[in-house]
Amino acid sequence: MAQSPPEEKLLNGELWNEFCDGLKAAGAHVLASGVPNDPLTRAEGFRYLTRLLRLGLEKQIEFNDPQYPQFYALSHETAKIGNDNPDNFYQNCAVDGRHEYRIRGNRGSVDYLSIETKAGSFAGEGNMAPTGHVELADLDIDEQGNFELMVSASEHAGNWLPMTAATDNLLVRQTFRDRANEKKAELAIECLDPQDSAILDPATFAGQLAGVVPFVSGTAGLFHNWMQTFAGHINKLPPNDQKMCLRAGGDPAIYYHNSYWQLEPGQALVVEFSPPVQCRTWNLQLSNYWMESLDYRHHQVHTNKHRAALCNDGSVCIVISAEDPGEAYPNWLGTAGHRCGSMLLRYVEAADKPPVHTRVVAISDLQQEKTA
Repeated sequence: MAQSPPEEKLLNGELWNEFCDGLKAAGAHVLASGVPNDPLTRAEGFRYLTRLLRLGLEKQIEFNDPQYPQFYALSHETAKIGNDNPDNFYQNCAVDGRHEYRIRGNRGSVDYLSIETKAGSFAGEGNMAPTGHVELADLDIDEQGNFELMVSASEHAGNWLPMTAATDNLLVRQTFRDRANEKKAELAIECLDPQDSAILDPATFAGQLAGVVPFVSGTAGLFHNWMQTFAGHINKLPPNDQKMCLRAGGDPAIYYHNSYWQLEPGQALVVEFSPPVQCRTWNLQLSNYWMESLDYRHHQVHTNKHRAALCNDGSVCIVISAEDPGEAYPNWLGTAGHRCGSMLLRYVEAADKPPVHTRVVAISDLQQEKTA
């Protein structure tokens, strides 16, 4: 039997019913094999789906007109994806490689800013292939911090961010040393050659609505699969498959160590490494099983190059545990009521990638180490 056109399915209500049924089916990710079944992880799983739904509606519908683009955020304090960085301010934007854009901005005082064009999303295979990348160091910026950046598939003189015909979104990362005391960059974007009206088109909206649940389900499924992979090295921090990170939207200037942590009451995970000699910044964060950063508004769940205390030999010792091990361990990260989750160590613009050593110890033994 021939399928009804999307617009017809929208107008007769069939598409809405499919949307609701698909959203219901996405709940299977929370109950999937390998997912921890403790009450907190399960509750966070269903909350995660509500958050992904909120983000999916914004991505697919509210901010999905590449001819009248606006910046919005797919990761922030109350909606998070893929080990979002607590030191970052993220911005996203719908674009189309067939059009040309101009970004006007002021760099503020943020330590690191990258702007990337990408093709794809977390739906389907979760491929967000990079199609262009610039950083602050690549841009001509005036004395007041202002700049203009052309975004297009055809090359432009001056500040230019490449696209391809397949490019459909843009991602901005602003990384802070000290978020409370730095001024974020301000950006605005415009399409230079819009061809259509900004009036809602039923056929276009039908396609947008049809894309929401695949985003929700695809995102949840992708990072559940990642966690099942990371379960092969629980409480260790080996380098990630960097190509896998790039396919999922990672920054080519960042080197990733993703993993899975799991602790019993009274245990601590000790992470020790010597930071790269040349490295713009690094940070280590804790997340839950769903790869959402733990609530950094209310808990100390991450540290970075500019905050962490160094040992006498220049190395870093970070202790992860439910309870504070005391003043002898200033780089303590709390687990915020969780017994397992994901963790991520990032090196930004690092010339070398030193190994990372981890060990699980009893907190009581850890405290004795410093008093022995």
